[in-house]
Amino acid sequence: MAEIPADRLQTLAEFGPNLHYNHGMTIDPSLQIDKEVDTHCCFCGQQCGIKLKVADNQVVGFEPRYDFPFNKGLLCPKGVKRYLQGGHPDRLTTALQKNTAAPGGFSQINYDQAIQEVAEKIKHIQNQYGPESVGVLSGASLTTEKAYLMGKFARLGLQTPYIDYNGRLCMVSAAAANKKAFGIDRAANPWDDIIGTDVVWISGANIAECAPITTNYVWQAREHGAKIIVVDPRITPIARTADLYLPIKPGRDIALFNGVLNMMIQWGWIDEGFIKGYTVGFDELAESVSEWTLEKTARVTGIAEKKIAQAAEIWGTAKTSFLLHARGIEHHTHGVQNCLGAINIVLASGRIGRENCGYATITGQANGQGGREHGQKCDQLPGARDISNPEHRAHVAKVWGVEPDEIPGPGVDCYEMMRKIHSGEIKALLTLCFNPKVSLPDNSYVGAALDKLDFMCSIDFFLSETAQHADIVLPGSLQEEDEGIITQIEGRVIKINKAVDPPGEAKQDWKIIQDLARLLGRDKGFTFENPGEILDELRDASKGGVADYAGVTYEKIDKQGGVFWPCYDEDHPGTPRLFEKGSWNPVANGAGPFYFPDGKARFVVAPYSAPAEDIDDEYDIILTSGRVVSQFLSGTQTRRIGPLVDQYPEPCIEMHPRLAEKLNIKDNDWATVQTRRGSVTLRAQVVQTIRPDTIFVPYHWAGKRSINQCTVQAQDPISKIPEFKVCACRVVKSLEPNYIKEEQSLLQGAVR
Repeated sequence: MAEIPADRLQTLAEFGPNLHYNHGMTIDPSLQIDKEVDTHCCFCGQQCGIKLKVADNQVVGFEPRYDFPFNKGLLCPKGVKRYLQGGHPDRLTTALQKNTAAPGGFSQINYDQAIQEVAEKIKHIQNQYGPESVGVLSGASLTTEKAYLMGKFARLGLQTPYIDYNGRLCMVSAAAANKKAFGIDRAANPWDDIIGTDVVWISGANIAECAPITTNYVWQAREHGAKIIVVDPRITPIARTADLYLPIKPGRDIALFNGVLNMMIQWGWIDEGFIKGYTVGFDELAESVSEWTLEKTARVTGIAEKKIAQAAEIWGTAKTSFLLHARGIEHHTHGVQNCLGAINIVLASGRIGRENCGYATITGQANGQGGREHGQKCDQLPGARDISNPEHRAHVAKVWGVEPDEIPGPGVDCYEMMRKIHSGEIKALLTLCFNPKVSLPDNSYVGAALDKLDFMCSIDFFLSETAQHADIVLPGSLQEEDEGIITQIEGRVIKINKAVDPPGEAKQDWKIIQDLARLLGRDKGFTFENPGEILDELRDASKGGVADYAGVTYEKIDKQGGVFWPCYDEDHPGTPRLFEKGSWNPVANGAGPFYFPDGKARFVVAPYSAPAEDIDDEYDIILTSGRVVSQFLSGTQTRRIGPLVDQYPEPCIEMHPRLAEKLNIKDNDWATVQTRRGSVTLRAQVVQTIRPDTIFVPYHWAGKRSINQCTVQAQDPISKIPEFKVCACRVVKSLEPNYIKEEQSLLQGAVR
């Protein structure tokens, strides 16, 4: 491929891998398998064990791994088909340069020439506007070594504070709440603790589609007698098998938690001994929730009083319990408050820090946990250290061989970086495995920001919708083309093993970053020979921090089947369950199990606030968005895997029959969702499994299928997570949109 013509690229930018040609690779059945490599799935935070089959330096098949203790041989549809992306014809094997003679097109360019051009552009822009004129956006599916290197490179190689990552769209609300309440940000338990508990409470987590193997743990708990409570505006697959389903109005989760806690207090369903011995702040919290009567809670949440009372009794009277939540309660302008409300009912029950008693956030991205702990988050240094804390800065500076004042201060979140591009403060952008053109809300604003940059470079393995805005695209690596560690959903650090070499001129991402550091003349500290050397430095940098990986080694991971952090030295086995009585941590130093100097957890008052954009007479329907089982995040990978596309080929507007009747819309009719920011026209899917005042649209698609044309920029003031789960819309019946005819014409041309 010497050149991608402008007309074809513009079509790709509009429709991308939604088109049904060349979906995935073609496997020659006569190939002889050269080797089988034990590794993990590349998608969600469960990181299921998988065995990749390799022939002629190409992944051509898979087997589940029965020896990995999390999935024990089980895989979801994405795990079964993930290997099909490796040989896809869209795979980037050369660097690309924007073709100024053919607007919208790219030309092939030699890698050495391309990265030299990137370095020269960055030097020129920083010489003219200062080091803070360059920003970095990276991904939460990177190995922890790469995430660590990106944070170090931004702050020392580019000398900019402006780095953030797409985990900003995942777990940051939960992370902030966990730190406020527990002093540490990690799932408190291994998933085995779910099996044998009395009750499992699941809020805002469509686990059957987004974390399918977790469903097996919940079902096993049910087989052992557990009651299952599911809170969601949709009757998701897990809700269909629940003992109690609470159809909450989107954005009202904190009201539910406060109401349940008030009932627990009134009926004596709290553990007063635990509260007195291991927590602070309960009296203030109890006073704040006293206003949440059953009647008020029902009115605000849209849930019947008797169901709220039933949930409170099931939870309050249990001997053991496990609470799980995910983006459904986190993607809000009050996402941190929602998570604190969940934590409050856990702490009030006293059911944490022991077998079958737990609390956890379901990690969305492959390395959503490890990816934020070690430096690519705008306000954190390795070890989950606070970049504004002088002692924390001094420790990392010593490891890096610099003075503390050479490390820039905190940056801003990824969406604020888009605003800084619009204001002219950020002139150049480097992205690595982050597709904000699809992932961020109000994405016409995002696209306009990318077009406003003086220079942009993307490192990726496919030409994502974001990379199509770049001046230079550098071909990076798939997960199976590199090695390193990832921290999965339970807090277990695992090892990704290299199965194949990158094709053509594609390179491991850490090598590209080091090449760039060398060409910038800032290669001190960027001369690692392999990921293992990066991990060794990361271990030193994290030592003594809350996220302490000092004792995590590749050898220990292989021997134990993973290592739960914190792991303080090579003789320490790791910490599968946090907060056990008598457990030691460096923050409390024996004073108690929680990560504060006094060893006690914090109850935090979490007042209710409505969504930033609630419904009104003009926009009278709630729009919420989320995932489907066969697609993942922005779809850069899964929209290129044919069987996954076939399973869910197009986004739909899911709506209740009562709403559909009111709008004169029938199943499979075209309908248009309109908000104050944009509109999207899709097929209607009329179902009885959603609230009548709410519609649901999955967010994995780009271009004119992207629901993030409609979502709102509003963010949580603490975590800066966008409010993807609630905005006001209206829906009207429509005709087939023009983009369908344009796609059909393109397909006919491709066939000819």
